[in-house]
Amino acid sequence: QVRLAESGGGLVQPGGSLTLSCTASGLSSDYAIGWFRQAPGKGREGLSCITSGNTYYADSVKGRFTMSRDNAKNTVYLQMKSLKPEDTAVYYCAARLKGSSSLPDEYDYWGQGTQVTVSS
Repeated sequence: QVRLAESGGGLVQPGGSLTLSCTASGLSSDYAIGWFRQAPGKGREGLSCITSGNTYYADSVKGRFTMSRDNAKNTVYLQMKSLKPEDTAVYYCAARLKGSSSLPDEYDYWGQGTQVTVSS
């Protein structure tokens, strides 16, 4: 059974940093893992995706967010810095088998999400 669990969300001041974790079970390292977010009243936005060989970022987070993967711990991380109030959203990780994608509909498995709030 596939399970993804996000953690690490919370309240942070503008300009601050936060690291999210996504722990996976039931998946092989062949799966691509993506990070998404959804702000109130908005659609789900693709942020980054990591495969066995590459990492991809949306323009909105390039240079501020860094995604990494620890296969020994079955965990993927999203390091976020220089956070802005517009980064406030529920952040999700998701998994798909066939390569990278920024489209939520192309992912097969999802975590429950973790809230990130950027506010002073």
